[in-house]
Amino acid sequence: MKQSPKWSWGTRRWEYFIPPVLLALLLILVWYGVHYFALADHRKIILPPPHSIFTDAFFSGSDITRIKDGLLATSYLAFVGLVIAMVLGISIALIMNLSKTTERAIFPWAVVLQVIPIFALIPVIDVWFKNVDIWFLGFDVEFKKRLIVCVLIALFPIIVNTHFGLKSIDRNLHDLFTLHRVRRVKRFARLEFKAALPSIFVGLRIAAGLSVIGAIIAEYTFSRGGTKGIGTLIRRYSGLAQYSELIATILVSCALGVVIFWGMTYIGTRLTKHWHTSAQDLPA
Repeated sequence: MKQSPKWSWGTRRWEYFIPPVLLALLLILVWYGVHYFALADHRKIILPPPHSIFTDAFFSGSDITRIKDGLLATSYLAFVGLVIAMVLGISIALIMNLSKTTERAIFPWAVVLQVIPIFALIPVIDVWFKNVDIWFLGFDVEFKKRLIVCVLIALFPIIVNTHFGLKSIDRNLHDLFTLHRVRRVKRFARLEFKAALPSIFVGLRIAAGLSVIGAIIAEYTFSRGGTKGIGTLIRRYSGLAQYSELIATILVSCALGVVIFWGMTYIGTRLTKHWHTSAQDLPA
């Protein structure tokens, strides 16, 4: 049977980078067309052309400083929230994997965590947690509240995908480890955790984007006290009808989510590409 030739870096670059760039160029052309030909003159302010976003936001000294500071603040909040959600989510999934009883006890509440409306919890979080000084030592009160929202939004996919990975291990492999009388800790380290890694990183990639969304929602809601962040800037620019700066801030938040998502994808690919088929066609 004839084997297909191994991809060169040039082929991989075409496969993964050129199509999205071409699509982006097409969307920019459509954007220009809508602005100049589809909108009335008095409505063009709500959809400024792409070049004005750079001139009004990215090439403006005061605005680019605000966006840079907001990006750093949101990145820090999203990263801390993702790390906490990762530790909690994997730990909860491991507890669920101990027995059918723990799984049946915890899983319904994990689903409740996913479907609960975050905006309904925000007033409760504001009242309950602003005076809880023993939580998250080293963080100020406003950061603690924003961090809770970020963790709650990012937690569910980590729990579900880690639990799915742990439950999807081939039963014959478990029987083999049982036959050799492998202890529980060694079985987990050598079989269960390694076999669940692809599913864990699926959950982490989803949670990476959700952590950015959670951080922006939290900053938008808890924006008092001179809080910096992309969510605070979105609130500011929408209130002042500065649509070029608003769209620029949204684009920066999208770029942040993509970078965190790609970072998780890269780490997962490097850890699993040599033995798991789901990562062998991804660039790393």
